[in-house]
Amino acid sequence: MERLVTVSVVPLWGAETLNLRFLLITLILLMAGCSSTAHRVTEPPVVVSEATWRQIDQDIDSASLLSKAEVRRYTRGAMERWRQQVFQRTETDFIPWFTGYWTQQWLSMRVSWYKLNSQGEADSVVNRLTLYLQEQYHQRVLDPVAKVTDPNVIMGDAVALYVQMLDVSLVEIRERYAVPQQQFDRRLNEIPAISLAPPPARNASLYVLTHTEPLTALPAYVALIEQVRGSNNGAGAGLSDAGISSVAKRASERLEAQIATRSIASAVAAAVGRIAGAAISVVTAGIGAISNESDRPEAQAQMRKSLSAAFDKAWLGLMENETNGVMAGVNYISGEIDDSMVERSLSVPQAPATPVRPASFSDDVGDTSP
Repeated sequence: MERLVTVSVVPLWGAETLNLRFLLITLILLMAGCSSTAHRVTEPPVVVSEATWRQIDQDIDSASLLSKAEVRRYTRGAMERWRQQVFQRTETDFIPWFTGYWTQQWLSMRVSWYKLNSQGEADSVVNRLTLYLQEQYHQRVLDPVAKVTDPNVIMGDAVALYVQMLDVSLVEIRERYAVPQQQFDRRLNEIPAISLAPPPARNASLYVLTHTEPLTALPAYVALIEQVRGSNNGAGAGLSDAGISSVAKRASERLEAQIATRSIASAVAAAVGRIAGAAISVVTAGIGAISNESDRPEAQAQMRKSLSAAFDKAWLGLMENETNGVMAGVNYISGEIDDSMVERSLSVPQAPATPVRPASFSDDVGDTSP
């Protein structure tokens, strides 16, 4: 008996059809990708006219000045708090210390020692006493206050706040004129903000300044802060020098007169004998103490007046001085930006501003930066 065998044959054309469909789909996807890429490559770049760049420069300069004005208000408030703290510390610590009886006795001894080594120069005595009183004023007033409110810290904070506010304004300016980010960044990189080279690391453009976080990581910023602090010689340096000098001069003259009186009393005591001499010395010391206490209100009033006048003058200097004031860092950067804008405006011929437009295919599509 024969067995029938059935053989199933799969037609080859079915597999070929599947492969053909796969190839067609792949080809379509590749063509779509190429079309998209070609479209991106041929998209014309944005051309920014020179007149538009000039207007952008003016807006940057204006933003710098506005930021500077806002920061000045902040620093004035901070320095007012510092001023009150210094006044309070002067009133409660330094003035009572200086006008105290035992301090006056100690200063008398110092003046005597200074006179012995002055070789007859009166100014030498006053100068040395002035330096000593300045040291005491720093130790008793300025240094403790600086632990709470330090003009040097205020100066650094002012720069950081200025950069932060200016950066916000720069973003708004770019969006206002619809300038491509790359072109705008290139423009900012051409504007100097800090120029303290050599070495070159002590220079920084406006772009670098506004894109470095934290600012303390930027060598140019560190160099600027060091330069300001170096010219200032510490927080409140020179604050009380003028007032202390006048106080020291009067104190030196008064103490010299007291020394002369004591010398006469000592001579009389030696002449009348040990017991009577001891009594005379005690009486002289008592009279000195009584005199000191009676003169103390007047002495405090004189010192308060001298220090107050010098303090007001020095405080104004800390606010306004371009070299070592609390706004010195901000003034420097703002000045660099302003000078750069002035140079640009003088070097480029004036022309009416035109809106930003796309470049045509006939335009030069190379580097569009001016």
